[in-house]
Amino acid sequence: MAAAAARAVLLPAARRPLWGFAERLVGPGAARRPLCLGGSRLRSAQAAAQVVLNVPETRVTCLENGLRVASEDSGLSTCTVGLWIDAGSRYENEKNNGTAHFLEHMAFKGTKKRSQLDLELEIENMGAHLNAYTSREQTVYYAKAFSEDLPRAVEILADIIQNSTLGEAEIERERGVILREMQEVETNLQEVVFDYLHATAYQNTALGRTILGPTENIKSINRKDLVDYITTHYKGPRIVLAAAGGVSHDELLELAKFHFGDSLCTHKGEIPALPPCRFTGSEVRVRDDKMPLAHLAIAVEAVGWVHPDTICLMVANTLIGNWDRSFGGGMNLSSRLAQLTCHGNLCHSFQSFNTSYTDTGLWGLYMVCEPATVADMIQVVQKEWMRLCTSVTDSEVARAKNLLKTNMLLQLDGSTPICEDIGRQMLCYNRRIPIPELEARIDAVNAETLREVCTKYIYDKSPAVAAVGPIEQLPDFNQIRSNMCWTRG
Repeated sequence: MAAAAARAVLLPAARRPLWGFAERLVGPGAARRPLCLGGSRLRSAQAAAQVVLNVPETRVTCLENGLRVASEDSGLSTCTVGLWIDAGSRYENEKNNGTAHFLEHMAFKGTKKRSQLDLELEIENMGAHLNAYTSREQTVYYAKAFSEDLPRAVEILADIIQNSTLGEAEIERERGVILREMQEVETNLQEVVFDYLHATAYQNTALGRTILGPTENIKSINRKDLVDYITTHYKGPRIVLAAAGGVSHDELLELAKFHFGDSLCTHKGEIPALPPCRFTGSEVRVRDDKMPLAHLAIAVEAVGWVHPDTICLMVANTLIGNWDRSFGGGMNLSSRLAQLTCHGNLCHSFQSFNTSYTDTGLWGLYMVCEPATVADMIQVVQKEWMRLCTSVTDSEVARAKNLLKTNMLLQLDGSTPICEDIGRQMLCYNRRIPIPELEARIDAVNAETLREVCTKYIYDKSPAVAAVGPIEQLPDFNQIRSNMCWTRG
């Protein structure tokens, strides 16, 4: 159980990278559509319609206390059920930063009716898996089990979020665990760079703080802090009970009423408003010439989940794509930036990302470079961004749209990613967007709209930059800023 970076769409738990399905490439040529003419086009459309009809319905019911119950029954012999809670590190302040993640660690350390050993043995004897993760805006507890064990899984989840003992001895023990986890995170340079990127992009706001919190907070968080966080944020309207696999919605609804129907009503007080987080174009540099490679991220401010420009930015993000030296293809790679990078030997890897929060987001690129190629790589990236704003072609956009839709569907394979998709979308949109609707919104993007949206968020905007390692060759921030628009000779 470890913290997860926010914005991830449909990635495995445990402190995930900041990108999701929208940013994963599946290889050259994957975006090509078969050529359909005449009757074959009609048969293709009919087949697609049949597939849509075969997609199970996502049923949603809201209890009187505001808790939403959402499920999709695919008739499998296994199921995934979890609690998606609208509470993460963004709801903390400087003094209690790290509490949400600390609480996630404490959830499996024993309840009033189960010791830690009892809980572990019960889960193991069921053949189930229990896990949790924390992001900047959400906390998630979920279980994967046989469908026949759904009642026990829901009861266990209800027990751990409502009846955890939060014993002093366990709290002290977990301090050491989290401090060791911090040390592990500090060796993951990708995590370090993204924490620095948030710190500079959202400086002096809640999104600028880390999920794990500073060392001094971890050493001082006490039982009262944990209890206060639960009573303040674990309220019915901010919780979704989601399930997928072999799940009866009516059965799940009855279980929700029995285990959560009364208890969540006892929480008093108003639900805290989400604190606004201002984006600041700025940079942070941590130079260490002893490191072999430079790790950098550059991003502009994007939009929140519900903004109409989100889909277009996802397409643009997919168009940029990702690459590392293990990829074959050379100059035949589908991503133009990958072609340029491969041809010029400019970096070891790069990854485009689109991180969305409720009301803001980060759209950018993470890269790992040799010290001597840092300046050239940054320049090539910015030129490619400018090309998105001014001269991206219809064929490139068509490829990216196909790739985005393919990746979306590939990620929805199994009860756990589907359950996660349901829980996240219910928190973000208060509904689960049907796949046909999502595909229609992607199809509505063309080269003209993509150029307009990219111009709106990228062209002549001040970026946030985070860099760690041998970065002597990284251009001055003013130079990077000036390269965010074309210089016409």
